[in-house]
Amino acid sequence: MGSAISKYMDYSTFDQNTMNSTDGVSCFHCGLPVPLQSDLQVCIDATQQPMCCHGCMAVAEAIVASGNANFYRVRTEVSATGQDLVPDFLRVIEVYDAPEIQGQFVHSVDADLREASLILEGITCAACIWLNEQYIAGLSGVQYVRVNYATQRALVRWDQTQIKLSEILQAVSRIGYRALPYNPAQQQESQHRQRREQQRRLAVAGLFGMQVMMLSISLYAGAWSGMEASFEAFFRWLSLGLTLPVLFYSATPFFVSAWRDLTRRRVGMDVPVSLAVGIAFGSSAAATITGQGEIYFDSVVMFIFFLLSSRYFENMARQRCASSVEQLVQSLPLTTTRLSANGDAEEAVPAAALLIGDRVLIRPGETVPADGELASGFSALDESLLNGESIPLDKSPGDRLLGGSINVTNPVQMLVSAVGADTVMAEIQRSIERAQADKPPLARLADRVAARFISVVLLVVVAVAIFWWIQDDGRWFEISLAVLIVSCPCALSLATPTAISATLGKMQSSGLLVKQGEALEKMNQVSHIVFDKTGTLTRGQPVLRQVLCHPQFSREQSLWLAATLEQHSEHPLARALVKESGQVPGGHSNEVISIAGGGIGACIDGETYFIGSSEFISQHCGAAIPQQWRDEIADAAVTAVVLARSDCVVAMFTFTDELRGDAHELVEMLQQLGKTVILMTGDRTVTAGRVAELTGIEDYRAQMSPQAKMEAVRALQADNASVLMVGDGVNDAPVLARADVSIAMGGASSLAKASADIVLMSNHLRSVAQALQMASRTQSIVRQNMTWALLYNFGAIPAAAMGLIAPWLAAIGMSLSSLLVVINAMRLTR
Repeated sequence: MGSAISKYMDYSTFDQNTMNSTDGVSCFHCGLPVPLQSDLQVCIDATQQPMCCHGCMAVAEAIVASGNANFYRVRTEVSATGQDLVPDFLRVIEVYDAPEIQGQFVHSVDADLREASLILEGITCAACIWLNEQYIAGLSGVQYVRVNYATQRALVRWDQTQIKLSEILQAVSRIGYRALPYNPAQQQESQHRQRREQQRRLAVAGLFGMQVMMLSISLYAGAWSGMEASFEAFFRWLSLGLTLPVLFYSATPFFVSAWRDLTRRRVGMDVPVSLAVGIAFGSSAAATITGQGEIYFDSVVMFIFFLLSSRYFENMARQRCASSVEQLVQSLPLTTTRLSANGDAEEAVPAAALLIGDRVLIRPGETVPADGELASGFSALDESLLNGESIPLDKSPGDRLLGGSINVTNPVQMLVSAVGADTVMAEIQRSIERAQADKPPLARLADRVAARFISVVLLVVVAVAIFWWIQDDGRWFEISLAVLIVSCPCALSLATPTAISATLGKMQSSGLLVKQGEALEKMNQVSHIVFDKTGTLTRGQPVLRQVLCHPQFSREQSLWLAATLEQHSEHPLARALVKESGQVPGGHSNEVISIAGGGIGACIDGETYFIGSSEFISQHCGAAIPQQWRDEIADAAVTAVVLARSDCVVAMFTFTDELRGDAHELVEMLQQLGKTVILMTGDRTVTAGRVAELTGIEDYRAQMSPQAKMEAVRALQADNASVLMVGDGVNDAPVLARADVSIAMGGASSLAKASADIVLMSNHLRSVAQALQMASRTQSIVRQNMTWALLYNFGAIPAAAMGLIAPWLAAIGMSLSSLLVVINAMRLTR
């Protein structure tokens, strides 16, 4: 079927204009004209018959190969064309290749590399995940794929020059699943459809199951006290009839999933389930017909009912664990008010139709539809959903507005700067999904064990059946059935992904954006936490306190030169100098020399100037800093930036930066957790010491270059320390990447954020300690889940094999084990 579908798709891309050019020959299959250039033929009844396209040829070959060539002799009219046989789903998905459609959900990683999140329908177990990951990863052009069981979404990265998105969606459909690009409405519709279907199947299983159970009680009572044979036979047949709807309707998903796995030569978790149900029903039906032997209709209906109940509640719990991400995306409005270029005319448009440069009106209480810049008006915006900040932030013209934030006070106008997959919200969503898809070693091990466990269990069932058969015990079938039912390793596969999804959602709502899933596991091993100073422990908003100038240069000239040199820098001190220059016009600089953590040099109006730390100036300028200036700041807790020309020191700027209000509280929390806290900064020793004193940090190191910080972290790691680095600047990027785990502040440079494992979206430093606590709690929950799953499987299987567990009890135990690990993981959302 897969090859035939691919041929149909070949037909769908056939140039229809060529069909106008024929020599009067008609397609033997569908009767349409055959293009002149076509030489497609199929041998039917020893004669080569012409075909108009690959689709008709594929269908004709399938008919002949199946031994039904007589079809062409007895048919009364021509057959449907190959194009008519293409499933509507496969024809519709081609629209997802259109760039204007992909702009809403596809992220451009680089020129040819694309990334998207896909909804996967039909996922039931770890084997389904394994199959989809292996199959999609094997497609030419696909570079990365991870399927998250908790959200049932796949994160796929592909090279669009080698494969189209529609071809990936087609490939998924060929193995029996359905994939669609993720969007909130589609996800809600899919979840609602799945929930209603589960409810209907559960209702049928419960309704008919109760009747079967009542009949079973009568049969058990009759076996104890005696019952007429006619009544017993009647109750058996009635139980058989009542079990049929449960078997052929409620249990259908199990059989479909098992068949799909077997056709792909995989043994999924629904294989033993289907075998148990099928064998138990078949044996019971045979006993009913012959009037001899035990019946297990009660075990069949109870097993199906409890398994459906477990999966239903498991599905609800998984959706709740991932609800924070869904809430984030669903917060965007469906419509918004777009203004004309001059702001006069208003027009209600879908938010998805906005383009960069559009002007939109956002009234109080409305949600910002995309990222943009505040064009006019003053207001306060609630960004709590994005960064966890509970207090609305004041915004004025020129400030950045983020899609998903809520306008609180006044109407404002915004110019759209980013839409669709390029917004901050979309980046947050991708980061969370990437973190959810990244499986820690423990989860990968659990998946591998679960994938092989089922095959081992089936062999164990056979061995148990043979053993009890040899023992000439009439219970051999009942015991084997109990082993088959009790052995499904669903709990083992659910143990880790549900806990990780719940934690990531909770951390996101607390203002922590986790970009790497393995960061949670690594944070549990952290022994040392290294902080940068500026923008991390301090607010990163330095205030210029003093300007010391050379007699030949005025304050305004010095600021003008400094702003010209620093105008393209992202460092907080550079931004402060540019801001302080006010209306002083910046000049043009060339031959720029930039050294991270040191300073900048450039040629301005024919003269070479340098600005940076005193060490940087000493290395690049022959003139010395006046001793008077050194003495003036010797004991002051200020940060000094020096401006120099090739022959003299022009000016010294001193700054103070306010400490974050919760910095001391954070250090105390970390020390109580048993962590060693270190301050590493490029600032002066006096300033670093003052910050260390105020925060309670005992180990502080000053005047460190980025390279020195890296060497210090490397030395800690060589001493078996696991290091968490917290920073925010461009010069922090190398050490953020070097550390075992790293956190970048929300206002950090783009390079720092890219290098970090976690981004602190809020301004609350205490979230760093909360992240460590949540990571520790997550590991505890995962260990509890894994322990329970292993104890259950390795305890219940031997007990069932010894005949201590009845099939109905095995059904309850297997269902409750899965439900227990999901409920335990939900504790992380509190």
